[in-house]
Amino acid sequence: MSLQFFARPLRTLISPFLLPPFEPIALKTSPLLLTLVLTLIVPTNASAGISSWLWSDSEKKDSNTAGENGDARKAGSSKNSNTGSSTKDDAAYRAFDEGKYLTALELAQKTAKDGHAASHTLIGRIYSEGHGVAKDEQVAAQWFKRGAELGDVNAMFAIGLMFAQGRGVEKNYDTAASLFESAAKTGHPQANYNLGLLFLNGTGKPKNVHRAGRHIAYAAEKGIAAAQYDFAGMIEAGVGTESDAYEQAKWLSKAADQGMAVAQYEYAVMLLKGYGIRTDEPKAIPYLKSAAAKGIAGAQNRLAYIYEEGIGVTKSPVEMAKWRLLAKQRGVEDIFMDNKIAKLPDETRAKAEQAATEFRDAALISPLSVQ
Repeated sequence: MSLQFFARPLRTLISPFLLPPFEPIALKTSPLLLTLVLTLIVPTNASAGISSWLWSDSEKKDSNTAGENGDARKAGSSKNSNTGSSTKDDAAYRAFDEGKYLTALELAQKTAKDGHAASHTLIGRIYSEGHGVAKDEQVAAQWFKRGAELGDVNAMFAIGLMFAQGRGVEKNYDTAASLFESAAKTGHPQANYNLGLLFLNGTGKPKNVHRAGRHIAYAAEKGIAAAQYDFAGMIEAGVGTESDAYEQAKWLSKAADQGMAVAQYEYAVMLLKGYGIRTDEPKAIPYLKSAAAKGIAGAQNRLAYIYEEGIGVTKSPVEMAKWRLLAKQRGVEDIFMDNKIAKLPDETRAKAEQAATEFRDAALISPLSVQ
C-alpha cells in the first residue's frame, strides 16, 4: 500500500499485540514509506481488569463500550452469556498474567468448550505469541476466528489483522475490512484506525477519504497516538477534512505528548516557526531533544543548530557537532554545518566524535524507543 498524495507517510495497520516500540518512519524530507506497525498495547494497571491486553489505560477510561472496571474483554461480549467472562474465564486470564501459560491454556480450553468467546481469544493469543507452546499462527487464526464468531471484539480485531497481514491465513483485505468494521461499530479505537486506513487507501473498501477521516479522527479522540499523528497529516493535506494549521498542531501535540518521536519533531518545528500556533522556543526544545534522543535524524540536525545558536540552551560546539555527526550518519546532508564542524579545534571535534560514538553504543545496548 502507498499514499502518493501525502507530504509525509502514514503508518500502516496497527496491531492489537503491542509490545515492541513503533518503528522509525520517514519524515517529510524522505521518500514516502509505509512501515508495518507491530505493537501491543499492554495496560499495567492490575485493577483495570484481568489481562485486558488490547487497550491502553487511557483508552479503557474513555471507552463507552468497556465494563465498569474497563475490562477490554467485556467490550467484545455479546448478549449471549456464554460469550462473556466467568470466574473460570477470569482464572485463565489471571494465570496468563502471572506467566503460567500452560495453566492458562488448560483453563481457557475448558471454558472455550462452554462457548466463552474471550477464552478462544486468549488461546489464540497464546499460540500467536508462542507462550508456553510452539508459535503457530495457523492455530491462532482458528481460535481467533471462533472467538470472533462468538462475538468477541478483540478476536474480531486480531483475526482481522491476520487477514490484512496474511499471517496464519491467506491475505484478504476484504475480509480484514469487514472484521475491522464489525469491531469498529462497538467503538474499538484501533479497529476504527485500521478501517480508516483501508478507506484511505481504497484497500478492502472503496476509497473514501471522508469516511477515512471520520474513523481516524475517532481513534485519535480515543487516544491512539498513531491516529493522532496521521489525522494531523490529513488536516495538513486537507484530505478528508479541512486544512487548518491550528488543528494540525493540536493533534500533533497530543501524539507528541504520548512520546511519538516523529510527532515530537514535527510539533517542535511548528513551535519554532510559529506555524498555526504562537512561536514558543522554550516549549519546542524539550520536544526536539526527545525526538533527537530517539533517533529522528531531522531532529538531530536541527538540534545541532539549536546548540550552535544557543536557542533555549547553553551554546555548545561539542553538542552542536555531536548531533550533526549523528544526523549525518543517518543520511541528512548539510554542507553549511559540516563546514562549521571542520573549522572547530581538533580537541572539540574529538570530544564531539566521542560523544556521538557513546550515543550510538548506548543505542546498540538499549535500542532506541522511536515512537
